[in-house]
Amino acid sequence: MTSVSIIDNSSNFSGNSRSVLKKRTLLFRYLAEINLIFGIWYLQWRITHSINFDALWISIPLLIAEIYSYLGGVMFVIGLWRPLVRQIKSLDQMMPLLPRSDWPTVDVFVTCYNEPPEIVEETAKAALAIDYPPTKLRVYVLDDGNLADMRAMAERLCIEDLQSPKLQQEADRIDAEHSCLLQRLKKLENLTPNIQAAEQWLQASSELVINQFATEFVQSLRSLILWLSPDHQSISDSPAKTLRERLITERKALEEAIRKKELELVELARFRYIARPKPDGVPHHAKAGNLNYAIFSGETSGQFILTLDADHIPKPQFLKRVLPFFYTYNLSTGKYDQNQIAFVQTRQDFYNIPLGDPFGHRANLFYGPLQQGKDGMNAAFYTGTNAILRREALVSVGLQNFAEEFTKDEKSLNEFDLVGGISSNSITEDMNTAMRLHSAGWKSIYHNELLAEGLAPDDLSSTLKQRLRWAQGTIQVLLRENPLTKSGLTFWQRLHYFKTMYSYFSGFATLVFISCPIIYFFTGIVPVKTYGPDFALHFLPAFIINRLTFIAATWGIPARELWRSEQYAIALFPLFIQAVLSVFFGGSLKFQVTPKQRQSGVYLQLVWPQILIFVLTILGILLSLYHFAIGDLNNPLIHLLNGAWAIYNLLLLWAIIRASVWQPPKEASEDVSKVLGE
Repeated sequence: MTSVSIIDNSSNFSGNSRSVLKKRTLLFRYLAEINLIFGIWYLQWRITHSINFDALWISIPLLIAEIYSYLGGVMFVIGLWRPLVRQIKSLDQMMPLLPRSDWPTVDVFVTCYNEPPEIVEETAKAALAIDYPPTKLRVYVLDDGNLADMRAMAERLCIEDLQSPKLQQEADRIDAEHSCLLQRLKKLENLTPNIQAAEQWLQASSELVINQFATEFVQSLRSLILWLSPDHQSISDSPAKTLRERLITERKALEEAIRKKELELVELARFRYIARPKPDGVPHHAKAGNLNYAIFSGETSGQFILTLDADHIPKPQFLKRVLPFFYTYNLSTGKYDQNQIAFVQTRQDFYNIPLGDPFGHRANLFYGPLQQGKDGMNAAFYTGTNAILRREALVSVGLQNFAEEFTKDEKSLNEFDLVGGISSNSITEDMNTAMRLHSAGWKSIYHNELLAEGLAPDDLSSTLKQRLRWAQGTIQVLLRENPLTKSGLTFWQRLHYFKTMYSYFSGFATLVFISCPIIYFFTGIVPVKTYGPDFALHFLPAFIINRLTFIAATWGIPARELWRSEQYAIALFPLFIQAVLSVFFGGSLKFQVTPKQRQSGVYLQLVWPQILIFVLTILGILLSLYHFAIGDLNNPLIHLLNGAWAIYNLLLLWAIIRASVWQPPKEASEDVSKVLGE
């Protein structure tokens, strides 16, 4: 299934890049302002006129849940206030042209841990096929599992790459340049005795002879040296002694050039394998440690780093479409300067999402309006894959944070090569790394173009494991590096980071919301004192304008996808509660890799809280209908409102209950098996 196209990749604009506000932003702003006003109006009424003092045990939690939701909505609309759509010209289309010799070196890091080698091989092959000069591209498999099969695959693929026409052509070019340099060196060595004889003869000759003959001879030598010189630099008038020094300099330059060509030939193997050592008693820091070891071990040196998960297959144009963001043309010098951009994050999508997206993996809301809104306030998030990072930024900020850790605990010196660069302070290392880069003054960009696709979990167990890690890691960052108090961040950056952390506490509010109809059906207790016209007057306008604001913000995203996102935002409430409790009271957390192959089975046991709420809600509705049938229904309007509320809750919860028993069609399973080579 293809993703929604949200960006025009044409280059029909002046300059090398352009950023404009997302369409309908002004409409969204007008609606957002009205939405915030109506929301305050509703809450003011709720606080002053609707609290049921006879049932404060449910009335107060509901009010707090509504206030929590309103504050989240405020941060949501502020975060979308300036969504940017960026366009960029490819690296080879920039004006003025950036010479290919000045293109930066790039390391591609494919991170893996016990994934099937077949999946990693597909990603590695695609990385090697990226349209970029082979001598400036290195692809590394960072195998944190140190598997023998993975190492064998890497060795085989390295040999295949060396035998490819592209590498063979590059080897022939390097060999030809090497031979040419050797010939120049040989001619230079033959010329040196003549220079020594000329110097002796010049010292014994008269001034007249020097003027008439020796000068002519020396000039001819100058011409010959100029022809031999690789850089064809001019030679000023000087005696033979200076010419000898010039020859020595040229000899050293040629020998250095020859050495570099020999090194180029040796280093033409651009596909490499790294498996870090894991000594006992030293923290390994999971994916962050894997990446940091590759950065600091001395085996990699690219100016930029492209990080890819084991299953994310890059497109050939990836580097050419992203690297131009890191360069700014300097009119005063007439050259391109590197700017303060630390990383460029591109969108994520998946090529294995089944029809209907039963697990809610489509993320066009996040990799669309939300990331574009963050980008407009220099707060775009790094999400761990499909992103290019500047090595200088990672190393400088990593060393700064390591120095701070070392002052607190000198034992951290033992893990120096594991904690610099990518943050190891949380199991969501990507977001924490972005926050550290922003706090150090570096900038970020979100480029809304699909340049790599991966594998999404296609069973509920793997999906919940992934979502739990995201939630736990985000809350970890809140406790350890609270963005509200972290120095260096702007107000808007603080808001974006805190908003994401704030959202994972929604499980408690959701539990209150979905419990209220059930409590009413079985006890007759209402948390709101009145559900009459006064309630309708305050609630309905706020609700309607809220939905209109959301539609304006998410225009262009399919309604089915937005509905699935809303379902999972509510249905995952037990997971969010578990994440909060585990971080605050559960001790240390471990990074768990999301399985890349389907885990077969039915997972009703994983959603028992949702099933319990679902069953109780249905029983409550049936009880209400029973009272209606026997003519014993008090307050029919309140029953009707709670019935509608309950049905809405059922529709939200049904998504995850259905996902727990979902099985892929037989044809789809066979297709996936073929892709994985099983």
